[in-house]
Amino acid sequence: MTTQNQGDELPADRSLYSRKILIAIYEQYSEELYRYAYRMLVDSDLAEDCVSETFSRFLRAVRDGLGPVENVRAYLYRIAHNWITDHFRRQPIPLLSLDSERHEEPDANPSSVVAVQFERERIRKALLMLPPEQRQVIELRFLENWAHKDVAAALGKSEEATRALQHRALIALKRLLIKEE
Repeated sequence: MTTQNQGDELPADRSLYSRKILIAIYEQYSEELYRYAYRMLVDSDLAEDCVSETFSRFLRAVRDGLGPVENVRAYLYRIAHNWITDHFRRQPIPLLSLDSERHEEPDANPSSVVAVQFERERIRKALLMLPPEQRQVIELRFLENWAHKDVAAALGKSEEATRALQHRALIALKRLLIKEE
């Protein structure tokens, strides 16, 4: 599956990645990567930077013949996760805004809206306190609705190891939330 246009072809071991396919990969995954990054970073500019850098790193890897052989989605999420982890290593954890992700009904009771928003913030803060791998497994399984096999591929672990990691993450998250009460 190679193209005839000069410049479209990538190294022979990744020749399936034509320019058209790379564009399709970007269009298919950029929005969900943005949502993932935004949930973790709580900053739209940083989330855009993360997605941009994720695809830049992906394209460099493909150009160098090091891109994924299969499961492009997991490969992209791993790049994004590593970028986010590096960001948090360089920066303190941000204060989380009570205005983020506001999707309440126009005529909703203000006290219930505040309660829901408070609970979201509480969970987000607890998630940020988890080790990066535990946070990622929770994000991918429950917020992105990935299957265990897909999460395992993204983490580079077996399904059994991913299930164990998820179990430990849920226990740790529960402890953090109980401790905060």
